[in-house]
Amino acid sequence: MLSRALIPAAWLASMLLTMPAWAEAPTRHALVLDNGQRTHTIRIEVAETPQQRSRGLMERDSLPVDAGMLFLYGAEQPATSAYWMYRTRIPLDIAFIDEGGVIRSLRTMSPCRAEASSRCPVYPAGARFRAALEANAGYFAERGIEVGDRVELAPWIESP
Repeated sequence: MLSRALIPAAWLASMLLTMPAWAEAPTRHALVLDNGQRTHTIRIEVAETPQQRSRGLMERDSLPVDAGMLFLYGAEQPATSAYWMYRTRIPLDIAFIDEGGVIRSLRTMSPCRAEASSRCPVYPAGARFRAALEANAGYFAERGIEVGDRVELAPWIESP
């Protein structure tokens, strides 16, 4: 017979074993993109700390169709700033967005399977930006989203 004292311990142990699965579930927020003809909503995770931005979408095997990650910066970043795909397993599109919410540059990035980060290609923004939005490769083209279109960055960045 199982002792009553062991039941809470067994329950706690089972909860601790399952906790990482639900504790790591990302919080997603709605972000609206507007191409002037239609709006699209993407569910995003927000990366605003240096650690979150550094980790990005690394080590993931997939990303839901209408999901992405928004990278936020406290100040405008130079056009020479670049992203890479080290330890990123899925092809991604990236939109570089100014503080007014205008897409200034779009790139498609391929996974990098190199053992060393120095062997991965970099993808320079090519325009100054305050935020970057990563989504599955093809996401922007499939929705007719182009340079000059808008992203609603409130409440994350106040409009100038």
